Amino acid sequence: MGCELSKLATSDFSHDPFHRPPPPADPRSPLTTKQQYCIRASWKGIFRQIEKTGIILFIKLFEENEELLHLFEKFRELRTKEAIVSSAELAEHATQVMHTLDEGIKGLGDMDSFFAYIRHIGSTHRQVPGFKAENFMKIEQPFLEAVKTTLGDRYTPNIENIYKITIRFILENLVKGYEDALPRE
Repeated sequence: MGCELSKLATSDFSHDPFHRPPPPADPRSPLTTKQQYCIRASWKGIFRQIEKTGIILFIKLFEENEELLHLFEKFRELRTKEAIVSSAELAEHATQVMHTLDEGIKGLGDMDSFFAYIRHIGSTHRQVPGFKAENFMKIEQPFLEAVKTTLGDRYTPNIENIYKITIRFILENLVKGYEDALPRE
């Protein structure tokens, strides 16, 4: 008696590209396969304007959490929105943060690599004097606002939902990496 799977594999169903079920997403991922596809497609629009989006993110972050400015030695003296916008150091850091998010979003298709990378980045923040794990979560709203600004009318309710799930998942894993790096007692 033949295997049921081999019958299915040889049926017409599996050769019809429009009715084939998508491959299952990794159960550790908060996104379905379709959502992963949507965010990767949408993210291309962000990536083309990665520095601008990163600067918007940090302007929003500092507007909502001015106390975080002291964590950034290179630009803690910036007092006005204009000074922040024109700061080369801030643009460099904003771009670096956006590249980290880029790696995280692209890594959602390989959860082992995703966890290794994002948690490592979280652990490196233990070296930042005065940094607290909860600071990561303060990025969520500014990130969503920056993405909305960059995408404009391409920022649909569906895309917004996918970005909310994704940024929260990335930030939670940055926190986990930060906390796991605590010295063991």
